[in-house]
Amino acid sequence: MPPHSSEATAIATEPFSETLVLPTRTSPLFHVIDPRNFERPLLDELCALATHARLLAKSEPGARALRDLLPTRRAMLYFTQPSTRTFLSFNNACHILGMRTSEIRDPSTSSEVKGESFEDSIRTFSSYVDVIIMRTKESGRAAQAAQLMNGIQRPVPVINAGSGSDQHPTQALLDIYTLQRSFEEHGGIDGKVIGMMGDLKRGRTVRSLCYLMKNYRGVRLVFIAPEQFAMQPDVKAHLDEHRIPYHETTRLDEALPSLDALYVTRMQTEWDTAGESRSVDLSRFSIGAPQLARLKRDAIIMHPLPRGPEIDPSVDQDPRAMYWRQERNGMWMRAAVLIKIFGAEDRIPDEPR
Repeated sequence: MPPHSSEATAIATEPFSETLVLPTRTSPLFHVIDPRNFERPLLDELCALATHARLLAKSEPGARALRDLLPTRRAMLYFTQPSTRTFLSFNNACHILGMRTSEIRDPSTSSEVKGESFEDSIRTFSSYVDVIIMRTKESGRAAQAAQLMNGIQRPVPVINAGSGSDQHPTQALLDIYTLQRSFEEHGGIDGKVIGMMGDLKRGRTVRSLCYLMKNYRGVRLVFIAPEQFAMQPDVKAHLDEHRIPYHETTRLDEALPSLDALYVTRMQTEWDTAGESRSVDLSRFSIGAPQLARLKRDAIIMHPLPRGPEIDPSVDQDPRAMYWRQERNGMWMRAAVLIKIFGAEDRIPDEPR
Protein backbone atom coordinates (compact mmCIF):
# COMPACT_ATOMS: atom_id res chain seq x y z
CA MET A 1 0.00 0.00 0.00
CA PRO A 2 2.54 2.64 -1.06
CA PRO A 3 1.50 6.26 -0.49
CA HIS A 4 0.87 8.98 -3.01
CA SER A 5 3.39 11.80 -2.91
CA SER A 6 0.77 14.19 -1.53
CA GLU A 7 0.29 11.89 1.46
CA ALA A 8 4.00 11.81 2.21
CA THR A 9 4.09 15.61 2.09
CA ALA A 10 1.16 15.86 4.49
CA ILE A 11 3.02 13.81 7.08
CA ALA A 12 5.70 16.43 7.45
CA THR A 13 3.27 19.27 8.14
CA GLU A 14 0.25 17.81 9.98
CA PRO A 15 0.14 17.06 13.72
CA PHE A 16 0.38 13.41 14.64
CA SER A 17 -2.88 11.53 14.37
CA GLU A 18 -3.84 7.89 14.00
CA THR A 19 -5.66 8.88 10.82
CA LEU A 20 -2.46 9.75 8.95
CA VAL A 21 -1.71 7.56 5.94
CA LEU A 22 1.89 6.50 6.41
CA PRO A 23 4.45 5.19 3.93
CA THR A 24 5.13 1.49 3.83
CA ARG A 25 8.26 -0.47 3.00
CA THR A 26 8.80 -3.54 0.86
CA SER A 27 5.91 -5.69 2.05
CA PRO A 28 2.30 -5.19 0.93
CA LEU A 29 1.67 -4.70 4.67
CA PHE A 30 4.18 -2.90 6.88
CA HIS A 31 2.88 -0.44 9.49
CA VAL A 32 -0.67 -1.10 10.74
CA ILE A 33 -1.87 2.30 11.89
CA ASP A 34 -5.00 3.43 10.08
CA PRO A 35 -7.89 1.10 9.13
CA ARG A 36 -8.70 3.27 6.12
CA ASN A 37 -5.59 1.92 4.39
CA PHE A 38 -7.14 -1.53 4.04
CA GLU A 39 -8.80 -2.52 0.79
CA ARG A 40 -11.07 -5.49 0.15
CA PRO A 41 -8.48 -7.83 -1.45
CA LEU A 42 -6.16 -7.50 1.55
CA LEU A 43 -9.05 -7.94 4.00
CA ASP A 44 -10.13 -11.12 2.21
CA GLU A 45 -6.55 -12.39 2.18
CA LEU A 46 -6.10 -11.76 5.90
CA CYS A 47 -9.38 -13.54 6.68
CA ALA A 48 -8.26 -16.53 4.59
CA LEU A 49 -4.85 -16.53 6.31
CA ALA A 50 -6.49 -16.44 9.74
CA THR A 51 -8.69 -19.41 8.87
CA HIS A 52 -5.77 -21.34 7.38
CA ALA A 53 -3.67 -20.82 10.52
CA ARG A 54 -6.59 -21.71 12.78
CA LEU A 55 -7.21 -24.99 10.96
CA LEU A 56 -3.52 -25.90 10.79
CA ALA A 57 -3.13 -25.39 14.52
CA LYS A 58 -5.70 -28.12 15.24
CA SER A 59 -3.06 -30.80 14.58
CA GLU A 60 0.40 -31.19 16.08
CA PRO A 61 2.13 -31.25 12.66
CA GLY A 62 0.24 -28.13 11.66
CA ALA A 63 1.07 -26.35 14.92
CA ARG A 64 4.76 -27.19 14.40
CA ALA A 65 4.60 -25.83 10.86
CA LEU A 66 3.22 -22.55 12.19
CA ARG A 67 5.94 -22.36 14.87
CA ASP A 68 8.54 -22.77 12.13
CA LEU A 69 7.30 -19.73 10.21
CA LEU A 70 8.97 -16.90 12.18
CA PRO A 71 11.35 -18.43 14.76
CA THR A 72 14.07 -15.81 14.19
CA ARG A 73 11.73 -12.83 14.61
CA ARG A 74 11.27 -10.86 17.82
CA ALA A 75 8.38 -8.63 18.90
CA MET A 76 8.17 -5.81 21.43
CA LEU A 77 4.81 -5.54 23.20
CA TYR A 78 4.81 -1.93 24.41
CA PHE A 79 1.52 -1.65 26.29
CA THR A 80 1.45 1.39 28.56
CA GLN A 81 -2.36 1.42 28.65
CA PRO A 82 -4.10 -1.40 30.57
CA SER A 83 -5.03 -4.33 28.35
CA THR A 84 -6.00 -7.97 28.78
CA ARG A 85 -7.43 -9.31 25.52
CA THR A 86 -5.35 -7.34 23.04
CA PHE A 87 -2.11 -8.04 24.90
CA LEU A 88 -2.81 -11.76 25.33
CA SER A 89 -3.98 -12.26 21.76
CA PHE A 90 -0.90 -10.56 20.30
CA ASN A 91 1.42 -12.36 22.71
CA ASN A 92 -0.08 -15.74 21.86
CA ALA A 93 -0.21 -14.95 18.12
CA CYS A 94 3.55 -14.34 18.28
CA HIS A 95 4.13 -17.62 20.12
CA ILE A 96 1.98 -19.56 17.64
CA LEU A 97 4.34 -18.35 14.89
CA GLY A 98 7.50 -19.15 16.87
CA MET A 99 8.31 -15.50 17.62
CA ARG A 100 9.97 -14.42 20.85
CA THR A 101 8.48 -11.50 22.74
CA SER A 102 9.65 -8.74 25.06
CA GLU A 103 7.23 -6.54 26.93
CA ILE A 104 6.83 -3.27 28.77
CA ARG A 105 3.46 -2.92 30.46
CA ASP A 106 4.29 -0.50 33.24
CA PRO A 107 5.57 2.94 32.19
CA SER A 108 7.54 3.14 35.45
CA THR A 109 9.86 0.40 34.14
CA SER A 110 10.74 2.38 31.02
CA SER A 111 13.59 4.91 30.80
CA GLU A 112 10.98 7.50 29.92
CA VAL A 113 10.61 8.04 33.67
CA LYS A 114 14.27 9.17 33.61
CA GLY A 115 13.46 11.76 31.00
CA GLU A 116 14.13 9.73 27.85
CA SER A 117 12.03 10.96 24.94
CA PHE A 118 9.35 8.79 23.40
CA GLU A 119 11.30 8.83 20.11
CA ASP A 120 14.48 7.58 21.78
CA SER A 121 12.55 4.80 23.53
CA ILE A 122 11.06 3.61 20.23
CA ARG A 123 14.45 3.82 18.52
CA THR A 124 15.89 1.71 21.34
CA PHE A 125 13.19 -0.93 20.94
CA SER A 126 13.86 -1.12 17.19
CA SER A 127 17.48 -2.04 17.89
CA TYR A 128 16.42 -5.31 19.51
CA VAL A 129 13.19 -6.43 17.81
CA ASP A 130 11.61 -6.87 14.39
CA VAL A 131 8.16 -5.42 15.13
CA ILE A 132 6.81 -2.99 17.72
CA ILE A 133 3.23 -3.62 18.88
CA MET A 134 2.05 -0.69 20.96
CA ARG A 135 -0.95 0.46 22.96
CA THR A 136 -1.00 3.89 24.55
CA LYS A 137 -3.48 6.15 26.27
CA GLU A 138 -2.29 9.09 24.15
CA SER A 139 -3.66 9.43 20.63
CA GLY A 140 -1.17 9.59 17.77
CA ARG A 141 1.69 7.70 19.39
CA ALA A 142 1.65 4.77 16.96
CA ALA A 143 1.67 7.16 13.99
CA GLN A 144 4.55 9.06 15.58
CA ALA A 145 6.51 5.83 16.04
CA ALA A 146 5.82 4.72 12.48
CA GLN A 147 7.03 8.01 11.05
CA LEU A 148 10.21 7.71 13.09
CA MET A 149 10.79 4.21 11.72
CA ASN A 150 10.36 5.45 8.16
CA GLY A 151 13.35 7.72 8.63
CA ILE A 152 15.96 5.28 9.97
CA GLN A 153 18.23 2.78 8.25
CA ARG A 154 16.76 -0.28 9.97
CA PRO A 155 13.04 0.38 10.16
CA VAL A 156 10.74 -2.08 11.86
CA PRO A 157 6.96 -2.19 11.42
CA VAL A 158 4.73 -0.59 14.04
CA ILE A 159 1.34 -2.07 14.86
CA ASN A 160 -1.22 0.15 16.54
CA ALA A 161 -2.87 -1.99 19.22
CA GLY A 162 -5.03 0.89 20.42
CA SER A 163 -4.14 4.56 20.65
CA GLY A 164 -6.18 6.92 22.80
CA SER A 165 -9.84 7.01 21.83
CA ASP A 166 -8.79 7.36 18.21
CA GLN A 167 -8.23 4.04 16.39
CA HIS A 168 -7.87 0.31 17.02
CA PRO A 169 -7.18 -1.18 13.58
CA THR A 170 -6.47 -4.79 14.54
CA GLN A 171 -9.71 -4.91 16.54
CA ALA A 172 -11.51 -3.79 13.39
CA LEU A 173 -9.76 -6.54 11.41
CA LEU A 174 -10.84 -9.24 13.86
CA ASP A 175 -14.35 -7.80 13.84
CA ILE A 176 -14.42 -8.11 10.04
CA TYR A 177 -13.19 -11.68 10.40
CA THR A 178 -15.95 -12.44 12.89
CA LEU A 179 -18.61 -10.91 10.65
CA GLN A 180 -17.27 -12.77 7.61
CA ARG A 181 -17.19 -16.12 9.41
CA SER A 182 -20.65 -15.60 10.86
CA PHE A 183 -22.22 -14.75 7.50
CA GLU A 184 -20.17 -17.00 5.20
CA GLU A 185 -23.27 -19.07 4.41
CA HIS A 186 -25.44 -15.96 4.01
CA GLY A 187 -23.57 -13.93 1.41
CA GLY A 188 -20.83 -12.55 3.65
CA ILE A 189 -20.83 -8.99 4.94
CA ASP A 190 -22.23 -7.46 1.75
CA GLY A 191 -25.79 -6.25 2.13
CA LYS A 192 -25.98 -6.62 5.90
CA VAL A 193 -27.51 -4.18 8.39
CA ILE A 194 -25.06 -3.65 11.25
CA GLY A 195 -26.07 -1.90 14.45
CA MET A 196 -23.53 -0.27 16.75
CA MET A 197 -24.71 0.52 20.26
CA GLY A 198 -23.29 2.28 23.30
CA ASP A 199 -20.61 4.91 23.75
CA LEU A 200 -19.97 5.55 20.07
CA LYS A 201 -18.41 8.95 20.66
CA ARG A 202 -15.40 7.59 22.54
CA GLY A 203 -15.30 3.97 21.40
CA ARG A 204 -12.28 3.48 19.14
CA THR A 205 -13.40 -0.02 18.13
CA VAL A 206 -16.57 1.18 16.41
CA ARG A 207 -14.71 4.10 14.82
CA SER A 208 -12.20 1.75 13.22
CA LEU A 209 -14.85 -0.73 12.11
CA CYS A 210 -16.83 2.04 10.41
CA TYR A 211 -13.77 2.93 8.32
CA LEU A 212 -13.62 -0.62 6.92
CA MET A 213 -17.25 -0.61 5.77
CA LYS A 214 -16.29 1.14 2.53
CA ASN A 215 -15.02 -2.24 1.33
CA TYR A 216 -18.43 -3.95 1.36
CA ARG A 217 -21.40 -3.51 -0.93
CA GLY A 218 -24.84 -2.58 0.29
CA VAL A 219 -23.97 -2.38 3.99
CA ARG A 220 -26.22 -0.18 6.14
CA LEU A 221 -25.30 1.03 9.61
CA VAL A 222 -27.55 1.87 12.54
CA PHE A 223 -26.05 3.93 15.39
CA ILE A 224 -27.86 3.37 18.70
CA ALA A 225 -26.53 5.68 21.38
CA PRO A 226 -27.41 8.33 23.93
CA GLU A 227 -27.39 11.71 22.24
CA GLN A 228 -24.39 12.90 24.26
CA PHE A 229 -22.39 9.84 23.15
CA ALA A 230 -23.41 9.74 19.47
CA MET A 231 -20.98 8.84 16.70
CA GLN A 232 -18.47 11.58 15.96
CA PRO A 233 -18.94 13.87 12.91
CA ASP A 234 -15.62 12.85 11.31
CA VAL A 235 -16.73 9.21 11.08
CA LYS A 236 -20.11 10.21 9.66
CA ALA A 237 -18.34 12.43 7.12
CA HIS A 238 -16.28 9.41 6.03
CA LEU A 239 -19.44 7.34 5.63
CA ASP A 240 -21.08 10.13 3.63
CA GLU A 241 -18.00 10.37 1.39
CA HIS A 242 -18.21 6.66 0.59
CA ARG A 243 -22.02 6.68 0.31
CA ILE A 244 -22.53 4.26 3.16
CA PRO A 245 -26.04 4.83 4.54
CA TYR A 246 -26.47 5.13 8.27
CA HIS A 247 -29.30 5.93 10.66
CA GLU A 248 -29.06 7.30 14.19
CA THR A 249 -31.52 6.46 16.95
CA THR A 250 -31.86 6.27 20.73
CA ARG A 251 -34.52 3.52 20.45
CA LEU A 252 -32.96 0.04 20.56
CA ASP A 253 -36.28 -1.82 20.44
CA GLU A 254 -37.23 -0.12 17.19
CA ALA A 255 -33.87 -0.91 15.57
CA LEU A 256 -33.50 -4.56 16.65
CA PRO A 257 -35.80 -6.32 14.14
CA SER A 258 -33.90 -4.97 11.13
CA LEU A 259 -30.39 -5.87 12.33
CA ASP A 260 -28.19 -8.68 11.03
CA ALA A 261 -25.51 -7.84 13.60
CA LEU A 262 -25.53 -5.83 16.80
CA TYR A 263 -22.11 -4.58 17.93
CA VAL A 264 -22.45 -3.61 21.60
CA THR A 265 -19.92 -1.40 23.37
CA ARG A 266 -19.54 -0.37 26.99
CA MET A 267 -19.52 3.15 28.37
CA GLN A 268 -15.92 4.37 28.09
CA THR A 269 -15.75 5.68 31.65
CA GLU A 270 -11.96 6.00 31.55
CA TRP A 271 -12.38 9.04 29.29
CA ASP A 272 -14.79 10.82 31.67
CA THR A 273 -13.72 14.27 32.78
CA ALA A 274 -16.66 15.05 35.07
CA GLY A 275 -18.42 11.71 35.59
CA GLU A 276 -20.56 12.20 32.48
CA SER A 277 -21.13 8.45 32.03
CA ARG A 278 -23.20 8.39 35.22
CA SER A 279 -25.91 10.43 33.53
CA VAL A 280 -26.74 7.64 31.06
CA ASP A 281 -29.68 5.31 31.63
CA LEU A 282 -27.90 2.11 30.56
CA SER A 283 -31.09 0.07 30.66
CA ARG A 284 -32.04 1.71 27.33
CA PHE A 285 -28.78 0.55 25.74
CA SER A 286 -28.51 -2.98 27.10
CA ILE A 287 -29.44 -6.39 25.80
CA GLY A 288 -31.06 -9.25 27.70
CA ALA A 289 -33.89 -11.73 27.19
CA PRO A 290 -36.53 -9.15 26.13
CA GLN A 291 -34.23 -7.75 23.44
CA LEU A 292 -33.23 -11.21 22.19
CA ALA A 293 -36.89 -11.87 21.44
CA ARG A 294 -36.89 -8.98 18.94
CA LEU A 295 -33.65 -9.95 17.20
CA LYS A 296 -33.55 -12.06 14.02
CA ARG A 297 -32.90 -15.76 14.55
CA ASP A 298 -29.81 -15.65 12.34
CA ALA A 299 -28.48 -12.31 13.63
CA ILE A 300 -25.32 -12.09 15.72
CA ILE A 301 -24.28 -10.12 18.81
CA MET A 302 -20.71 -8.81 19.10
CA HIS A 303 -18.80 -6.97 21.81
CA PRO A 304 -15.08 -6.03 21.95
CA LEU A 305 -14.99 -6.75 25.71
CA PRO A 306 -14.62 -6.10 28.59
CA ARG A 307 -18.32 -5.79 29.11
CA GLY A 308 -20.38 -4.08 31.77
CA PRO A 309 -24.12 -4.22 32.36
CA GLU A 310 -24.86 -3.64 28.67
CA ILE A 311 -25.01 -7.42 28.01
CA ASP A 312 -26.71 -9.63 30.56
CA PRO A 313 -24.61 -12.80 31.20
CA SER A 314 -27.66 -14.92 30.30
CA VAL A 315 -27.15 -13.81 26.68
CA ASP A 316 -23.94 -15.87 26.61
CA GLN A 317 -26.00 -19.04 26.18
CA ASP A 318 -27.77 -17.76 23.09
CA PRO A 319 -26.27 -19.13 19.82
CA ARG A 320 -26.33 -15.60 18.41
CA ALA A 321 -23.78 -14.42 20.99
CA MET A 322 -20.48 -14.22 19.10
CA TYR A 323 -18.31 -12.18 21.45
CA TRP A 324 -16.35 -15.09 22.95
CA ARG A 325 -15.68 -16.47 19.48
CA GLN A 326 -14.87 -12.90 18.42
CA GLU A 327 -12.23 -12.73 21.16
CA ARG A 328 -10.54 -15.93 20.00
CA ASN A 329 -10.74 -14.74 16.39
CA GLY A 330 -8.50 -11.87 17.48
CA MET A 331 -5.56 -14.19 18.08
CA TRP A 332 -5.85 -15.74 14.62
CA MET A 333 -6.35 -12.44 12.83
CA ARG A 334 -3.32 -10.95 14.60
CA ALA A 335 -1.32 -14.03 13.62
CA ALA A 336 -2.42 -13.42 10.02
CA VAL A 337 -1.29 -9.78 10.23
CA LEU A 338 2.15 -10.85 11.44
CA ILE A 339 2.42 -13.51 8.74
CA LYS A 340 1.61 -10.91 6.11
CA ILE A 341 3.96 -8.25 7.51
CA PHE A 342 6.89 -10.68 7.35
CA GLY A 343 5.89 -12.11 3.96
CA ALA A 344 5.61 -15.65 5.30
CA GLU A 345 2.28 -16.54 3.71
CA ASP A 346 3.94 -18.49 0.86
CA ARG A 347 5.73 -20.73 3.37
CA ILE A 348 2.58 -21.99 5.07
CA PRO A 349 1.89 -25.59 3.99
CA ASP A 350 -1.50 -26.32 2.51
CA GLU A 351 -1.76 -29.36 4.75
CA PRO A 352 0.09 -30.39 7.91
CA ARG A 353 3.22 -32.38 7.13
